[in-house]
Amino acid sequence: MAEQFSSSVEFGLRLSKRIFYGKGSLSAPIPEPAISKTTDVYIPTAPMCYAVVPEPDIVDNPDIRTYQPYVHGRCEPPALIPLHMHGVAVEIECSLDTAFVTVSGTWRVHCVRSSKICDCRIAIPMGEQGSLLGLEVDDSGISYQTEVITPKDEGDVGKAAKAKDGYFLKSQIYTVKIPQVRGGSRLSIKIRWCQKLLYHDDQLSVRVPFSFPSYVTPVEKKSSKKEKIFLKVHSGLAAELLCKSSSHPVKELTHQFGKLSFSYEAEVPAWSTTDFSFSYAVSSADISGGMLLQSPFLRDVDQREIFCLHLYPGNSRNRKTFRRDVVFVIDISASMRGSPLENAKNALLASLSQLNAQDTFNIVAFNEDFYLFSSSMEPATEGAMLNATQWIDTSFIAKGGTNILLPLTQAMKLFQKTTDSIPLIFLVTDGAVENEREVCNLVKSYVTNGQSICTPRMCTFGIGLYCNHYFLQMLAQIGRGHYDAALDLDSIDFRMQRLFRSASTIIASNIMVESLEGLDSLELFPFYIPDLSLESPLIISGRYDGTFPDSIKVKGTLADMSNFEVDLKVRREKDIRLTNVLAKRHIDFVTAKAWLLASRELEEKVSKMSIQNKVPSEYTCTVLVNAEKERGKKAPQPFLIQKAYSRITQQNVELESQRIFLGGLSIGFGDTKATAANAPPALKEAKPSEGLLEKATATCCSKLADTCCCMCMLRACSFMNDQASIVCTQLCAALACFEIIKCCIELCDCECFE
Repeated sequence: MAEQFSSSVEFGLRLSKRIFYGKGSLSAPIPEPAISKTTDVYIPTAPMCYAVVPEPDIVDNPDIRTYQPYVHGRCEPPALIPLHMHGVAVEIECSLDTAFVTVSGTWRVHCVRSSKICDCRIAIPMGEQGSLLGLEVDDSGISYQTEVITPKDEGDVGKAAKAKDGYFLKSQIYTVKIPQVRGGSRLSIKIRWCQKLLYHDDQLSVRVPFSFPSYVTPVEKKSSKKEKIFLKVHSGLAAELLCKSSSHPVKELTHQFGKLSFSYEAEVPAWSTTDFSFSYAVSSADISGGMLLQSPFLRDVDQREIFCLHLYPGNSRNRKTFRRDVVFVIDISASMRGSPLENAKNALLASLSQLNAQDTFNIVAFNEDFYLFSSSMEPATEGAMLNATQWIDTSFIAKGGTNILLPLTQAMKLFQKTTDSIPLIFLVTDGAVENEREVCNLVKSYVTNGQSICTPRMCTFGIGLYCNHYFLQMLAQIGRGHYDAALDLDSIDFRMQRLFRSASTIIASNIMVESLEGLDSLELFPFYIPDLSLESPLIISGRYDGTFPDSIKVKGTLADMSNFEVDLKVRREKDIRLTNVLAKRHIDFVTAKAWLLASRELEEKVSKMSIQNKVPSEYTCTVLVNAEKERGKKAPQPFLIQKAYSRITQQNVELESQRIFLGGLSIGFGDTKATAANAPPALKEAKPSEGLLEKATATCCSKLADTCCCMCMLRACSFMNDQASIVCTQLCAALACFEIIKCCIELCDCECFE
């Protein structure tokens, strides 16, 4: 779908060359040349808006009506013309490990005649693990907004599953269609999403897509271009924060313990061509953290008190990590053939190279059977690494079905009881199996003996949408490990290596929180406390009833087998709304639990949490509605639009009052049938609806449009003989008569619109 989208934008930019902006205006920006034939040339790298043009005839300047050569036919798929942007502002609020991003911008439908209407498509690139929280669009008095609802019946579920008005172009780029926008109108758009902060080298960082192409710059000389960025940081710690880097020249507004704020505002000659990035560090050499409490708001689904414990590993470079015993369990079923398996192999080899000589490792490849690299754990020596590389090259052949229980059972048996190493299992799969709950029970049987350093940690990695990601999340919870996923093939290598670094650089294990025994009730997310890693802060949250102590003790075991203890003062948090920060985390945890227990009650709880926090879930639907109608106000007068292929008859077409379902915002519970059929991984992007025919038609139309809009046709006439010239002249005269009639009709139409 990304390739088709890019082709549609390329064709739309060709069509936009037909537009005349009048004397004294700058010429239309020429798009960057396509140096390579990759599909990413015209993929949006910042929030953008496009006019969806099914008929080239409607392309014109809405302010200055000009004569345009008529182009017969339709664009299939429709061309996408990037709209000119007239202002953009970004607000970023970083709280704990989550960033909330709000982008407000104004786009003008500069490429469609004022007497015509078209759909517009909004593209929303989001950052790390981005999740769309809301969209508001104001189209000259007609307002749209997104809502999260509970499906009323199977019909709503079916509509949501088949929805095409909202879909993922790529795993982190979501697009939404806004219906029936009039040419020349301005769209005021407000987009809100949340994304995860990255932690690396003792620094927290946020990156927001903010790189705009040159062709969204308005062509008017007097058009002002103002960029605004406002950034707030709430670490939740009573500690000094150090600003490390910023991509834009932000100005510091406040600098307090645990808090920072910055702003940037400038009148620019051209829009930003660099993503906004910012990084900061917690000024502490040792393990530090905080315990935050907050009361639920009035209509909260869960009226219990909220708590959040967060620990940071500190910035000491001499921190010792635990010795590692690692078993990689890699899916080599037939569905992994090609790019998925190659990327997984590359990530596996890179992860093996990070092991030290005192670490041990093994590899289990599996399909419907399993294949061992060695019958016992091997020390990570150069010779063993070379043997492992050769074994991977010969054994990683994609074939057969998927059986997860057998290889995991074998991986568990490989570990011997030790007192000074961390056993780690890394499960990588792209499929779902029938006995997933049995697999969870197997892993649970190995960790029910109480917290211990030598208990195997389970880390899971899912590829595509056919695997059950909630099963993988539950496995990671039970095994006190980490979970991640690659919903597009390009990110497999990078994300697998990052997961390995986060899970294998453990500095503190067997972590326990004391002083909580007196509470009336306590619910932890996750229910088993993971280890503290150099590459990942530890966040434990949940709900409770009772009286919380004024201070708590966090204890654990360090890599040198000594004990550590941290006293944390409990404080009520006022600046951070914990329900927002923890909403998606809690929804995912409860959804995984609802799947494991097959609990209808928990499903209903997830649905209420989703609607309350406006966070998509597996049991709700996200819809685009007419905001005015939803508030009970009188809807604006509908546009008068022309009936297809009739320039005289007019009719009133009401804007759709029904809710438009937006698809793709949930990941589902896997597909065992697709796994059994060894279907290649389904990616988080829409698939072309018509295939090659649409692409061929678009190419044909583009060539026709280019021919009509240049001197090529006039040059061709010079090679005709006299008789052919006379015939062409008579034909053109006849067509001109029809064009005059058509022009008169359209002028009448314009008067009606005024």
